Amino acid sequence: MDDTQKKRIVEALILAAPEPIPVARLVEIVPRVKPARIRELVDALNAEYEAQDRAFEIWEVAGGYQIRTRQDLAPWVQQLHKMRVARLSNAALETLSVVAYRQPITRAEIEQVRGVDVGATMRSLVERKLVRIAGHREVPGRPMLYATTRRFLEVFGLKKIEDLPTLRDLEELGGDELLASLGVPPEPSAEEGGRPDREEPGEAEAEDGAEEESSGPGAASEDERTAAPSADGSAPERPRSASAPVGSPGSRPAPRI
Repeated sequence: MDDTQKKRIVEALILAAPEPIPVARLVEIVPRVKPARIRELVDALNAEYEAQDRAFEIWEVAGGYQIRTRQDLAPWVQQLHKMRVARLSNAALETLSVVAYRQPITRAEIEQVRGVDVGATMRSLVERKLVRIAGHREVPGRPMLYATTRRFLEVFGLKKIEDLPTLRDLEELGGDELLASLGVPPEPSAEEGGRPDREEPGEAEAEDGAEEESSGPGAASEDERTAAPSADGSAPERPRSASAPVGSPGSRPAPRI
């Protein structure tokens, strides 16, 4: 069997698989190939798709390969699905983040980080197969341990859990608020030296003068200033670069479960 036929078989298997198909499974089916050769065949297929400007490509996600539509075609693919796509709430995303970075973790530990009851949120994440029960902690009461699933990797376009952004990356992207949601206290900068800011002499007088100037003739009232709408009328969403499997709503700017 020549390489062309092997490449066609690999393409057919990836296309027909209902979920990302692992390299080990492809090696079992395709005759006389090794894992390294499977990766070479997948790279060759993606090169052909790129050269032909095809509407899809092969992604390596959740420990396997999956064919997904390209991101620039998402607006048209999404029109195939008229129903409202379920999204994760902010509470669910925060809870899922704590599980992803601190797994395996108990419900009590999650609630200690978030400061609220997470029972309903955890049930929702388990039902959506983003979180799984990973055993029990060997302490009195043997509480259940939670961890992420392969479905989690597939939804967020990750090959493995180690591909998650590091805490330093998160600090650069979202600052102290994002780290605080994960229960990580921000470190004081070298300039601050860990000491609280001090009010310099004259600052209070300068602020008082600014208030008097802003309250002079022609200044806008507080109601007029607070009533001004934002530029787009809504809070911006965090972008996602993951594409969707062929036949689904296309690439997703945010997780759609």
